[in-house]
Parts: sequence; C-alpha cells; structure tokens
Amino acid sequence: MLIKTFGSAVYGVDAVTITIEVGIDKASTKYYMVGLPDNAVKESLQRIEMSLKHVGFKMPRYKIVINLAPADIKKEGSAYDLPIAIGILIASGQIEDKIDVSKYIIMGELSLDGSIQPIRGALPISIQARKEGYEGFILPKHNEREAGIVDKLDVFGVNTLQDVVDIIEQKKDIKPVFVDTRAEFEENMKSIRYDFTDVKGQENIKRAMEIAAAGGHNLILIGPPGAGKTMLAKRMSSILPPLNLHESLETTKIHSVAGLLNKGDSLVFERPFRSPHHTVSDVALVGGGNHPQPGEISLAHNGVLFLDELPEFKRTALEVLRQPMEDRVVTISRAKFAVTFPASFMLVASMNPCPCGFYNHPEKECVCPPGAVQKYLNKISGPLLDRIDLHVEVVPVNFNELISETKSEKSTNVRERVMKARDIQQKRFKAIEGLHSNAQMGGKEVQEICEISDAGRNLLKRAMEKLNLSARAYDRILKVSRTIADLAQSEEIKVEHLAEAIHYRSLDRENWASQG
Repeated sequence: MLIKTFGSAVYGVDAVTITIEVGIDKASTKYYMVGLPDNAVKESLQRIEMSLKHVGFKMPRYKIVINLAPADIKKEGSAYDLPIAIGILIASGQIEDKIDVSKYIIMGELSLDGSIQPIRGALPISIQARKEGYEGFILPKHNEREAGIVDKLDVFGVNTLQDVVDIIEQKKDIKPVFVDTRAEFEENMKSIRYDFTDVKGQENIKRAMEIAAAGGHNLILIGPPGAGKTMLAKRMSSILPPLNLHESLETTKIHSVAGLLNKGDSLVFERPFRSPHHTVSDVALVGGGNHPQPGEISLAHNGVLFLDELPEFKRTALEVLRQPMEDRVVTISRAKFAVTFPASFMLVASMNPCPCGFYNHPEKECVCPPGAVQKYLNKISGPLLDRIDLHVEVVPVNFNELISETKSEKSTNVRERVMKARDIQQKRFKAIEGLHSNAQMGGKEVQEICEISDAGRNLLKRAMEKLNLSARAYDRILKVSRTIADLAQSEEIKVEHLAEAIHYRSLDRENWASQG
C-alpha cells in the first residue's frame, strides 16, 4: 500500500514542501529510505520503531520504502520523524485516515517514549502551507503559537504521537490553536525593557543616539572603561519606532528558523538587540554553515547590532559587514543553491580610545607608548568607518550627576520625536523604492535633498580646514544635519544643524590620535 504525507524543508527564511511517500511490500523485511536524506533523517527509523512500541503500535516486518520528494533537495534534521511514522501507520493499516492527511503538513521529532520535540522554522512552514492551500498543520505543542499566527490554516499543537493518531482517527475533539495576532501586537508593541530614564547624566550622548535613531544612522561610542557605553547602547532599541506588523512577522520568521522562539511565543514584539562577543567567527556573524543558518546580522534585522570593544573583533569578521550594511541583505551561496537572509540592522559600536583606555580622559593619564593610539584605531578599516555616520566621544559621569535626584527623560518621549522625524523621511522618500531613512541616501540624493545656504557652506569649509576633517566626512555631515533638521521640524538645513553634525565626526579629524 502507498501512502503520501507532507512535511517541509526550510531554506533561508522560506519553506519548500516535501512529499513523504511510504510504500509497504510483503516481499521482504528490509527498510529503505531514499531522496537525499542526511544521517539524522536515516536514523529516524530507529526512533520511530521505539516510539510506535511505546504507544501500542508496531513496526511492520515487511519491506518498507520511504521516498522524500523532490529527490534532488537535501533533507536534513529530525523533524521528518512524525510524517514518516504516520505514513507507516496508515500504510500498514494500523490506523484509519479519517481526515485525509494529504491536506495537512505534519512535522515533529519523535522521542523514544512517543513524545514530540520542537522544530525550527514553524512560521515559514505555516506560511508556505497556507500559500499552497493545505487545510492544516500538525506540529509540536511548543511551536503551535508561532505557526498559529497564520490565518486560514488550522494549526494543531500536539505533545505525543498518540495525540496525532487521535486527530487523524478523530477520536478526540482537538481544537486548533487561535492566536489573535493584532490584539497581541497592539498589547505588546509599546513595552520597553531598558529605559533612558535609568541613565544618569550623558545628555549629549543621548542626544547623539536620538539623532542616530531618527535617521537610521550607524553610531560608534568612544570612551574610557566605565563611562556607560554599553548601558547606553542597550537602550537604543527603546527609542527606535515600534515594529509594525509586517516588520514583526519578518523578524519572527528569522528567529523561528534559528530556533530562538520560546514555548508560547507568537510574534517578536521588540526590536532585536544582538550583542555578539568579540571572538565571534565570520560565519557566526554573517550566517552560513553546511545548512545555512542566519547569523547575528540577520538576527538583528529590524533592530540593533551592538559590537562592544570594536577593535577587538577579528578584522575579517568586521569586513564581512560592509556589503550587508549597504545592501541590507546577505546572500550565502553553496555549490547547488543560494539562500538570502534579510539584514537591515542599525550598527552601534563602542571602543576604548586606546589600549589602556584613558586617552583624552579628563582626569587619568594615558600610558600608551607613542603611536599606540593610531595603531589601535587602525584595527578598524577606513571602509567600515566610512559606513558609520556618528562618532561620539563619551566622558565619565561625574559624582554630582551620579547622586542627583533629577530624573532623566523617558525613552517614550524621545521615541515620539524620533517617530515624527521618521514620518518626515517616509514622505520625502515615498517615490524612491528601497529608501526609507536619511542614512540610506546615496550621493545623488544628498545633492538634491541636503541643500545648504552660503553661510552653511562657509561653516563647513572652515570646519574641514580647521579640524582637518577627511573628505569622506562631507557627505556624512550633510546626512546627519538633514536628520537634525527633521528632528527640529525644519524644512531647511540651518547653520546650527550643520554645527552639531560636525561635532559628531571625532574619528575623521586627522589629528585626533596625533598625541598618542
């Protein structure tokens, strides 16, 4: 007897439906599995046999041929255990198919006691199942809510193999999960974990971060140990505009594929904040592997990638960031296929000004030898620095500010100003596809949009000559000044906007590290 069940394989953030054909022949007692299965899939027969015995069924002692189609796609992982087991039970006549399993996607890893373990990529599988017209999706209970956010698809979360049998034979009235996506989204979208009000002093740094958030600019914080760089960076997500429903779904898909969603999670409501250690490998940062998985830059999609102690990262790891920062996607190619992961993140980096950490410190003296500061800074390549719009020096908070009872401004207030500035940019760039914020402007858009007065040109000229600003600082200053003008609800870039933008280009001053 031949039975077909259906599962799915995830490539990138998209799913491909897999047909599991189970044929039983009484000619012999051998088991065969074909269709490019990896070792984890081949080992499923041992797990299935013990699972069947544990819930009162048996493995047929006949010739069983299992084909995973299409045969030219590599099948990996243990999530095919459940559809293979159900195919064997129906093909051998041990259970009756009363719901027509050909209309359902079935996925799950079996334990030896018949319980079902979580899978990765439940959301993209669910989206693809609805797209192809399947009626339902049977999957582990752990993953039911992330799959349940897809409407027009019955999602059944199950704990054991027996639960699946009960659904197929209609022995129990098991209801599909219901997730009110919009209600949950509205309830959680304004939650803030880290708030600016917790940070004492550093008002000038908060201002720079507000500008960065308003224009989508990348930011680097330079300061001595203990100045609060990490504490400030963790609060960047709290002043970015809340995720909209489309961004939330997009982000959830990536985290679903990576297996990072907890039991009971449906959508990702907060903008991601990823902070990899400086020992991270190139592949872990950008994504990859034999079966490509999203890296840190994709897990930070629609959120913040924080690189603490930037010069300590391997240079090769940092260089792989350059192309994704421009294209906002990363494509990982293999011999037979290529997958594309979204990677639209905001980079926030921090670094000490020198190896000892106290160059330019107001109280402590730098003990680095001559040339050490420049050598330390040279660990970061010019092309990477070129993609960072704001360079901000952070100084330690003084004692009076630490003991002050004055409350700092809340993140919600800052976020409101940021959202108003973003609205201005959305209207400005609505006719240009793929352009959403000032930071994404190219040279052509900068010339058209960032017009300055004669007084502004004179100021910029004097600044470049007096501060020895590099040529690459020019466009960056204009972009940042445009954002400052947007925050001020000003249609034109004024001299004071330019002056503030010039202040945020510390590392472009050619004599910045000359004292070291």
